[in-house]
Amino acid sequence: MKTKGAISQFIENYYLHFNAAAVVDAARGYEQQLEQGAKMLVSLAGAMSTAEIGKIFSEMIRRDKVQIISCTGANLEEDIMNLVAHSHYKRVPNYRDLTPQDEWELLEQGLNRVTDTCIPEEEAFRRIQEHMVKIWKDAETAGERYFPHEFMYKLVLSGVLEEYYEIDVKDSWMYAAAKANIPIIVPGWEDSTMGNIFASYVVKGELKANTVKSGIEYMTFLADWYTANSQNGIGFFQIGGGIAGDFPICVVPMLSQDLERTATPFWSYFCQISDSTTSYGSYSGAVPNEKITWGKLDINTPKFIIESDATIVAPLIFAYLLDM
Repeated sequence: MKTKGAISQFIENYYLHFNAAAVVDAARGYEQQLEQGAKMLVSLAGAMSTAEIGKIFSEMIRRDKVQIISCTGANLEEDIMNLVAHSHYKRVPNYRDLTPQDEWELLEQGLNRVTDTCIPEEEAFRRIQEHMVKIWKDAETAGERYFPHEFMYKLVLSGVLEEYYEIDVKDSWMYAAAKANIPIIVPGWEDSTMGNIFASYVVKGELKANTVKSGIEYMTFLADWYTANSQNGIGFFQIGGGIAGDFPICVVPMLSQDLERTATPFWSYFCQISDSTTSYGSYSGAVPNEKITWGKLDINTPKFIIESDATIVAPLIFAYLLDM
């Protein structure tokens, strides 16, 4: 039996009831999936990259604890922004007290606020934009098309950003993912900053919209990946709600119902960390059993829901999986 570290021992000894117990149960369930040869999809919603989840998620990638990722366009780019502009970020602990005038002054300083953390527009967005536009245009000139994450991989692996690194590159989950060439699904990439910038070049006639592959192409890619990798099961570990989770989980009913591949296995594990509540038709707040009715989970799929802050819970579960 493997020896667990101090963090794992702490949660095993003291996280015994309610949401705390669910954290341990979910971590053990995740570990059992990997031990049984299953693969795991991790979805990232919210501002997990700005929360610096990369400090531990990068090690999850390096240790092969996650085999595919689904994330928002914001999480895709904000990990790289933190890599190249970390010292320029501004923390605002009293963000709840900010007036509209205070918010306007942050805008005038080029600071885009995410809860208590402000992303510096010039150092983060514009530093990446120059190189990203060149990569897009080079691909288009060569008649090549790529997914959003593939373009980001080209950026990270090209070395052009190295002079700007402000944190240890091992703490960047995108760098770890690029080195491992792990597949990433990025539904709704268009609403991210880089997606907006790309769209602006399309409007100006400087780029073609189809240079970046679409969401439909992401779904068909995921369908092929799921089919090829589900022999021992594929688990679903969802951080937050929204499109990062909603999009990929639908691949199973799409395969089994729309393509009539009735032998397609259900997701073999499901866990969601969320503070959403079950009300007013909330999908993010729906209990896992509701997904049975949509053909996503089986009756016997291990299901966990942890109603808490993902920035607190996810690092604890990852630490458990890394034997910390």
